Amino acid sequence: MNKSKTPRELGLFQAVMIGLGGAVGIEIFVLLNYATYLAGPRIVLVLFVCGIINLLTMLSFCELGAAIPEVGGEYSYAKAAFGGFLAFLTGWFRWISNVFGAALAALGFAYHFLYFVPTNIIPVDESLLVALVAVAIIAVLTVLSIRGTMQMGAIIVIAFIAVFLVFIAAGILHGLELKLSYPTTLGESSNFVAAVTYTFLMFLGMRAIAAGGAVVKKPGKNIPRAIILSAVLLMVLYCGIAYVTISVVSLEEIAAPTALPLSIAAKEILGEAGAIILTIAGIVAALSSLSTAIMVQSSITRGLSRDGYLPKFLLSTHRRFKTPHIVIIFGSIFYILFAATGVVEFVGSVAAFASLLGFALVNLSLMKLRVKKPYLPRPFKVPLYPYTPIAGILVSLILLIFIEPRAFSLGIGLIALGLLAYYVKMVGYHRIRIAFGGVSLGIGGFTTFLAYRVGTGFTVPLALSPQLTTILFYFLIFVSIISILAGIFNIVSKG
Repeated sequence: MNKSKTPRELGLFQAVMIGLGGAVGIEIFVLLNYATYLAGPRIVLVLFVCGIINLLTMLSFCELGAAIPEVGGEYSYAKAAFGGFLAFLTGWFRWISNVFGAALAALGFAYHFLYFVPTNIIPVDESLLVALVAVAIIAVLTVLSIRGTMQMGAIIVIAFIAVFLVFIAAGILHGLELKLSYPTTLGESSNFVAAVTYTFLMFLGMRAIAAGGAVVKKPGKNIPRAIILSAVLLMVLYCGIAYVTISVVSLEEIAAPTALPLSIAAKEILGEAGAIILTIAGIVAALSSLSTAIMVQSSITRGLSRDGYLPKFLLSTHRRFKTPHIVIIFGSIFYILFAATGVVEFVGSVAAFASLLGFALVNLSLMKLRVKKPYLPRPFKVPLYPYTPIAGILVSLILLIFIEPRAFSLGIGLIALGLLAYYVKMVGYHRIRIAFGGVSLGIGGFTTFLAYRVGTGFTVPLALSPQLTTILFYFLIFVSIISILAGIFNIVSKG
């Protein structure tokens, strides 16, 4: 059987554009305010440290992307290294991160869109209005994605960088005055690491270089170079943006929950026109991030389905548009569910939680493949091995401690959901049906016993009236019959 190979058409510049395009999105627009609340004027140092920490794992992406230049990124690496459970878990963490990243993009769009809407004349609570706009833009882009709408390209990335450079240059010419004094509620030292954890998402998009390694020319050289160049450029760009922002705007104003820090700073530097330009840039960034998230989610879910971890019907394509419409709708349901919370800090924290666990598994995959496949061609090798990937694992796990508690709890719940999905896949449909049949028989027997107690008058819950007691008796009889029949049919059926 002949396998068609994807042509390698992208050089170093295009690969860097992929990395910057994946990273320069809505995150810098919407994560800076809460991060500043946590870190105060140390936000610049936070972003620098965050870039260094990301680079630890990105070096593992360099080696793995050059050695296994396949579509799929970290899922492909874990699949080659471990297969089975850990491969599924890596893909699951990537899926969770993507879902919450999409919800974050939708909320970012809502906040920036509402900048142009006089909300005081709309008889709806602002938080509800944000949720409604976020849900609406998800619905619109879901439809466009099903129809096969093209994604935004390198021109948008270059335009973003140009806008940011103008913003930084204008800030310098405006005159910068770093505000070192701030209220004690801002920037407490104990929150520095929490701010690093929260801003972790700003650099994650660089992994898109490794994920798209199958179309990069000379992957052994260009993938590592592109990742390292992207990391350096992002650190310079983000630190410059943060420094200008906290130098021209009060920390209290930046740290407000619904603040748009870049728009506020641009208005101070360039007037209303500057604020409009940065706000429009935020809208475009949100649309770009959300459309990319929908595309990536489709790829992850189809990969998990293709390998048997999720139902096969998710692989279906639309008859007319030839797009994976079932997968797109499946992901959008979750985007809507979490975007409807309207809380950027919560959504961003869950995305960081899943990404940190995924990074730990990437480093673990690198170490496993060094042992499992020692002769695998490795055009690039992680320097200071094994200390670099070990540091990447340890730092990722340490940062998890500083995740916002509610986000941490939900993250654990989503992991449990993933384990359940994996368990169902491993046990098999027939065994699950037998187990369900046994549970149904148990429920049927228990409700029969309750009906007997109610009908004979030995147990009358909450001193119910005779009429309600009779209704309860017949309801329990109905439930017991349905449960027993369901149990019998599930156990004896061979289909």
